[in-house]
Amino acid sequence: MYDLYIANKNYSSWSLRPWVLMRELNIPFNEHLLPFGHALSWEAYRKISPSGKVPCLVDGGTAVWDSLSIVEYLAERHPGVWPADPVARAWARSAAAEMHSGFHELRSRCSMTCGVLIRLTHFSEALVHDVARLSTLWGDGLHRFGGPFLAGNAFTAVDAFFAPVAFRIKSYSLALELPAAEYAARLLARASMQEWYSAALQETFRDQPHEQEILQAGEILEDLRAR
Repeated sequence: MYDLYIANKNYSSWSLRPWVLMRELNIPFNEHLLPFGHALSWEAYRKISPSGKVPCLVDGGTAVWDSLSIVEYLAERHPGVWPADPVARAWARSAAAEMHSGFHELRSRCSMTCGVLIRLTHFSEALVHDVARLSTLWGDGLHRFGGPFLAGNAFTAVDAFFAPVAFRIKSYSLALELPAAEYAARLLARASMQEWYSAALQETFRDQPHEQEILQAGEILEDLRAR
């Protein structure tokens, strides 16, 4: 069975991607949560993940790090990771890669936090652009391939890559155009996402760099996390 090493569910958008994909596709794995700021040294982390970072998938003697690499590794071994249709698959891979390397303002200004609701104090031009691009990109996929998921009627890796964005939309009340807003709501309603969200709320660990990013983003309206 696979071993998947992840960080805190409240904060770790990168960890959510392979985790939710494997849950959705019923790929069994053992979960190992290594909190941010864990007592393990960087050298100790490197014994698990060559980069010293998570997520990292361990398959016997093989370690696969970085969320995109993990997805491709799984795609070679399990059906349904990417759409079967070549046109939908090409679109899905492009959209996932765009998320992996882009949307910098969205990721930096709206740090993922599942359990905190924030009113942004400032929308930069770059953030407005990123949110508009989400509406366009998601709307394009839903229109082309018929939904309810981005590349057709099944949850695939491209949906996993945008799963953290759905939590950001909820936490920061980001306004998307239809049908993108409805798609975000569908993602949040998935049993896998609800499982992640419930576990995130129960975490009592607080990583100060992440907490500072949240405070700098705007006004805290509500903190739903366990004390």
